[in-house]
Amino acid sequence: MAERAMDTDADDPISDRAGGDPGAARAEHDGVGRAGPRRTRRPRSRAGSERATAEPMGADAEHDGAEDEGTTSGAAPGGVAADGAGPSAEQPDPGQAEQPDPGQAEQPDPGHIAAELAATLAGVADAVRELVEQWHATSGGSLAEALPDLIAELLADPLLGLTELGRRLGVRFPGAAGRSAEELAAYARDRFRGEYAIDEFGFDPELTVNLYLPVLRFLARNWFRIEVRGAENIPTDGSALLVSNHAGALPLDAMMLQSVVFDEIGRHVRLLAADLVFKTPFSHDLARKTGSTLACQEDAERLLTTDQLVGVFPEGFKGLGKPYSDRYRLQRFGRGGFVSAAVRAQVPIVPVSIVGSEEIYPLLSTAPTLARALGLPYFPVTPLFPWFGLLGAIPLPSKWIISFGEVIATDELPPGAADDPMVVFDVTDQVRETIQHALYALLMDRRGTFW
Repeated sequence: MAERAMDTDADDPISDRAGGDPGAARAEHDGVGRAGPRRTRRPRSRAGSERATAEPMGADAEHDGAEDEGTTSGAAPGGVAADGAGPSAEQPDPGQAEQPDPGQAEQPDPGHIAAELAATLAGVADAVRELVEQWHATSGGSLAEALPDLIAELLADPLLGLTELGRRLGVRFPGAAGRSAEELAAYARDRFRGEYAIDEFGFDPELTVNLYLPVLRFLARNWFRIEVRGAENIPTDGSALLVSNHAGALPLDAMMLQSVVFDEIGRHVRLLAADLVFKTPFSHDLARKTGSTLACQEDAERLLTTDQLVGVFPEGFKGLGKPYSDRYRLQRFGRGGFVSAAVRAQVPIVPVSIVGSEEIYPLLSTAPTLARALGLPYFPVTPLFPWFGLLGAIPLPSKWIISFGEVIATDELPPGAADDPMVVFDVTDQVRETIQHALYALLMDRRGTFW
């Protein structure tokens, strides 16, 4: 199960299931045209390209976990490691600050590590203090005195316990005025197993708006303090494909994207999720009901042809499970299956850059032997997990910025472009470069990891 989940998610499940090979000639392409971010937002055509004679790369090379073509080691501005878009050294934009030489290995500095750890602990302490103050303001009692009862409620009835905990922390559930935690929990149970309106993918808008998004909104505003930029680039009608970087051990960045987009324009993001999500009993039901579907070519195209906003994270498990030392270095984007779906449907692509998710669970190791034994793509080992048990699974309150880039149009590409490996790879590379350079800029703008 783990191998299948890892292959389909990390190496672009959309193109894998389609059976195509849009990643042709990657080796030829890596050394061409890496001088910096492109200014145009129109995909370049194949005509006149000397890469058109390059031979396709086999599927074995695409699935080779020992290589990560199209990436190179480097350091992002502000001392945060990041990678360029190819093995050739990138030339910095004249208007941007000079970046460190990607060919130089970053040496660990004990003083810097100690300072980061101190900042992390200070950020956690501030966030906990704010939650305690919120608890006192809403419940009027002591958190320490109520903690044993809360733990007992969570063990006896997890859904009821979580609902009560959310109410006491100030989570506002729409339509919950005058309703007790027991009534809300009963409503949630009925939604999970009763009669209600859903679409062909199992999406339940009422459950999503009334129960799911309020919890995410609380995390977005109070825990991660998300700052949104470029919201005017999100289409308010019609279909579009949101393409984002992926990190953080758990897919909290995907959930925060759903919350932010709904709060900004009132539209739901339909996520394309990996096989593993739908092989896990509880997450399968939750993912379906909150708008996710299997990351395959067929489902992606069906959503894009019905005026939906579709979200995809091409890095997959390679992005979620990358070590903290590789933070903000984009992993490969697979073979461009998401681009092929967008081009075939002639819908715009919106590059999304998320800063902050890399620090919520700083991965020290993925424990591959243990992960294989558990049937997982990786097992996260962080400074706090698994050493502190469930407490160590609480995400660190890093400062997040979510930026929506300028739209990349696909409706002017020539007929048959969706089946042309060179055109698909060219657009994929353009999207990847756009996100990578936006991450550089956001890291420079962010004042600190936790503030």
